[in-house]
Amino acid sequence: MTHPVDHPSGATGPEVVKTPKKAAASGWIGSALEYYDFFIYAQAAALVFPEIFFPKGNPTVAIVASLATFGVGYLARPVGAFFMGHYGDTHGRKNALVLCMLMMGIATFATAFLPTYGQIGIWAPVLLVMLRLIQGFAVSGEIAGASSMILEHSPDGKRGYYCSFTMQGNQAGQIVAAGVFIPLSMLLPREEFLSWGWRIPFLLSVAVMIAGYVIRRKVDESPVFVQEAQGGKVPQAPIVQVFREHKAALLRVAGMAFMNGVAVTTTVFGAAYATQSGYGVDMRASTFLWIPVLANIAAICVIPFFGKASDKYGRRRIFVFGALTSGSLMFAYLYFISQGNAPMTVLTSIVMWGVLYQGYNAVFPSFFLEQFPTRNRVTAFAIATNVGFAVTGFIPALHAVIAPPGSSHIPLTVGGVTFGLTVLAACAAWASRETNRTPTHLLGEKPTGEDVGRFLAPAAAGVDQNGSIR
Repeated sequence: MTHPVDHPSGATGPEVVKTPKKAAASGWIGSALEYYDFFIYAQAAALVFPEIFFPKGNPTVAIVASLATFGVGYLARPVGAFFMGHYGDTHGRKNALVLCMLMMGIATFATAFLPTYGQIGIWAPVLLVMLRLIQGFAVSGEIAGASSMILEHSPDGKRGYYCSFTMQGNQAGQIVAAGVFIPLSMLLPREEFLSWGWRIPFLLSVAVMIAGYVIRRKVDESPVFVQEAQGGKVPQAPIVQVFREHKAALLRVAGMAFMNGVAVTTTVFGAAYATQSGYGVDMRASTFLWIPVLANIAAICVIPFFGKASDKYGRRRIFVFGALTSGSLMFAYLYFISQGNAPMTVLTSIVMWGVLYQGYNAVFPSFFLEQFPTRNRVTAFAIATNVGFAVTGFIPALHAVIAPPGSSHIPLTVGGVTFGLTVLAACAAWASRETNRTPTHLLGEKPTGEDVGRFLAPAAAGVDQNGSIR
C-alpha cells in the first residue's frame, strides 16, 4: 500500500509516495541481520571470552573484564552517534544504513580470526576491544536510521505500529544469534567449542553482511528527507541544532533508554551468573541459550500489538507499563537462577523480557523519534539513545563488581539496581510530550495557530484533518 505525503500548510513540491509496508519489511530484515552480528558477541562475552581472552586463575577478574569488553561497544555508540546521526541527516537515511552494515560486518567477521590470550597474551583482549569499538560505532546509527526510514514512510496514526517492526527484526536477529550457538555448544565437546566452535557464528557474518548490503541498496530513501533535500532544508550542522533547540528532549530520551538495563541484565549478566563456574550455579550453557530464543519468539508475537496499542492509547502509557512491570520481575528471574531452577528461570524470562519488556521495546523507536523534527531527527535520536545505552552497556560489569562470585543476596542487589533504572526511565517517559496523534510534519516543532486549528485540534478530538473519525 502507498500513501501520498501530506504537505504542511503552504508547502509545495512534487508529490512523494510513502511505502510503509516496504519500508517496514526492509527495516525488519536489515535490523535482523545487523543485530545478529551484534548479539553473537554478547553470547560469546558471557559464555566463551572469559576463558580464552583473559588470564586464568581469577574467575572474578575474567568475568568482569569480559563483560567490560561487551560494555566497550556501548561506550563507542555515543561517539558513533555524532558521526552516523550527522551522516544520516545530511546524506540520507539509506546511505547511513549501508555504511552501518558494512562496518558491522567487517568487525564481526574479523573477530573470528582473533588469537587467544594463551597465544599472544595481552594483545588478545586489546584486539578484541578494538573490534568491539568498531561494532559499537556502527550499530549507533542502525536503529536511528532504520526507524526514521519507517516512521517517515508511515501514515499518521500508524507510526507506532510500523516502527515496531524495527525491533521485531532486532529480536529475530537475537534468535538467530542464539540459535547458531545452541547446536555448537550442545554438540561439540567443551574443549573444541572453546578452541574453534565459537568462531563459526562470527565467520557466518560475512554472508549476513553481503545480504544486508544488497537489501539496503534497494530501499527507497525516506520521502520526508527527499522533500527536505528538494526544498534546500537539509542542515549543514544538525548536531549544533540539536543541542541548541532540543536539550531537554535529549535528556528525557537518554533517560528512557536506561530501559536497556533490563535486556543486558537478562541476557549478559544472567548468562554469566548462571553458567560461569565462579558463581557456582552451573547451569548448562546450552540450557541458558534457550532463554533468548524462547523470549524473543514471544517478543516477535507481541511487539506489533504493543506498537498498535501505542497508536490508540498513547506512547507514554504503554511505555510506563512495560518499564515498571518488567523491572519488577527481575528479582524473581535472578532468584530462580540462584536456585538453579532452569524451568522457572526460562518461564520468568519469557514473561518479563519476552512479553512485558516489549511494552517499552515496541514503542521506543516511534516515541523517541517523534520528539524531534525531520531536519535533525536521526542525529538527535542517535545521540540521546546511545548515551543512555552506553550507561547500561556497563551494567553487566557493574553487577559483577557489586555482586561478585561468592557474595550474598545477588538477586536482591542486581535486581534493585535494574529496577531503579526502569523507574528512572518511566519518569522520563511520563515527562515527555505525547506524540501518537501529532502529524509527522509537526513532530518536534512548535505549531503555528493554523497548525493547531487544522491538525492538532481535530487529532485531539479523534478525527482526521478531513473530518473523518479515526
